[in-house]
Order: sequence, then C-alpha cells, then structure tokens
Amino acid sequence: MPTTSTDNHGLLRPWEHGRSFHLEGLPPSPQLERVVDRHWIVRWDLRGREPFQQEVLPHPSVNLVIEPHGSWVWGVPTTRDVRLLRGEGWAIGTKFKPGAFTALTGIEASSITDGRVSLKAAFGNDLNQCEFDAAPGALYAVVAEIEARLAPRAHVDDPYAALVADVIQSMRHVGPDARVEHLAAMHHVASRTLQRLFRRYVGVGPKWVLKRLRIHQAAEQLTATSPPRWTELALDLGYYDHAHFIRDFRLVVGRSPAEYAAEAARAREDQNAASGYGSASRSA
Repeated sequence: MPTTSTDNHGLLRPWEHGRSFHLEGLPPSPQLERVVDRHWIVRWDLRGREPFQQEVLPHPSVNLVIEPHGSWVWGVPTTRDVRLLRGEGWAIGTKFKPGAFTALTGIEASSITDGRVSLKAAFGNDLNQCEFDAAPGALYAVVAEIEARLAPRAHVDDPYAALVADVIQSMRHVGPDARVEHLAAMHHVASRTLQRLFRRYVGVGPKWVLKRLRIHQAAEQLTATSPPRWTELALDLGYYDHAHFIRDFRLVVGRSPAEYAAEAARAREDQNAASGYGSASRSA
C-alpha cells in the first residue's frame, strides 16, 4: 500500500485526533489519480469512555464508504455531518474528485445530494465488507479491493467533469470578491452552463461550493496555533458585513466564529497543559 498520511481537513474538532479517533489518509494509486482524491480510514476505541460526537464540514465531493453494517456511495451533504462514535468501530472511504463519480457511473450527482446509493447500484458490484475484520492490515486490504474494482473504469475521459474540477480548484485561489460570473468567464463558459454542470457533476451549485470553501478556510484559520481575530478574518474572506459572516459561519459550523475560536483556544490550552505535565513527569 502507499505511504499513509494523516489528514484532518474538514474536521471541526481536529484536536481530538489521536484521542477520540484515529484518521489516516492514503493517496490513490497512479492509475486512479485522475478520479480519486484520497482514501481514508477512521478507527475508534471508546470502550469504557463517553461517546464522541464527530463533526465534519461538508465537502463538494462524493464518498464511497465501507462500514461494518453496509457499503454506500454518499452524495454531497449540504450540512455538516454529525455522527456519534461509541464503543469500538471503523469506517473506510474513497473520496472521489469533484465530478468523477458522475463521469464514472453516469449517475447525476444531484440525485444523491444529502443522500446515498448502494455500492451495487452505483457500480454494479458490491464489496462484502463482512469478510474483513477491524485489524489494520485487513482495512488496508479493503482499500486495495476498492482500487481493484475501480481500476477498470479509471480511463474515463469526460471533459465536463474535468472542467468542473478545474473550476473548483480555481475557487481555492481567487480573491474574496470572486463571484460565479467571474469564475464562468475565467473558464470560458456561460454562468447558466456552469450552474447546470455543477448540479450534474457535483450535486450543488457553484455559489454553494465557493461559500463552503471560504467557511472551511475560516474554520482552519481559527484552529491555528496563532489564529487571526475573527473580525479581521471576515474582511479577509470578502465579508464586509460581520453579521453575514456570523450567519454563514453559524449555518455551516453550528456555532459563531467567536464561540468556535474560544472552543479551539480551550483545546490548545488543555493540550499545552497536558504536554507540560507530561514533560514534568518525565523529568522528575
């Protein structure tokens, strides 16, 4: 298998990584690089401990997910994903690049937005995840099986899916004042055409994606070691009205920027205190 890496992108409480859960990100094989962003494996063991509420910000991507009780392809969620982790468990996922799922299957992404379709219905075959246990080596074997099942389809060439992926990539680099009309002009398509392509290949509109990427950026900066003041961050992200930034942030994250910044600050203080205690104990 490829070298693993930890990826906390989109997690609202990334400081719980390694304590309440373990998350690994695995790059796809070269054969699947055009259609797969990454594979991921999450495991937790909370036996004898309180359940943990995991929250993940919505991404403009479709995910194939294997869990002990079933296998599904999940469309783009329009709200943050909230799941209660309890006891011991695991999940394995394949995050498709924007537009790739529709290019691979012909299924319109908007048909599974905020929903799911069975792996068998999507790809014509199913993975019997019950053959695998939760041992790390077995979970990697599931990833290898997913790769093997997707490989015959990876040669797909869909220029519209490629266009959508390019537009989303450019969204990460445009200025805070960028609008859908500007993005459409940058890629030489009409705004209505771009909106139609996003509905088919992503499942949500380009304006939704642009706004969510900004909220992702805001959340990441507010959890940084030296976070900016949220009022300054709002201006940097193109919000000239703090009330609109607070509204958008609360809608996606579930708390205000100030509340989230305070939550992250408390977590940093707790981690620093625990680290200091550990250092003192080792030197004693």
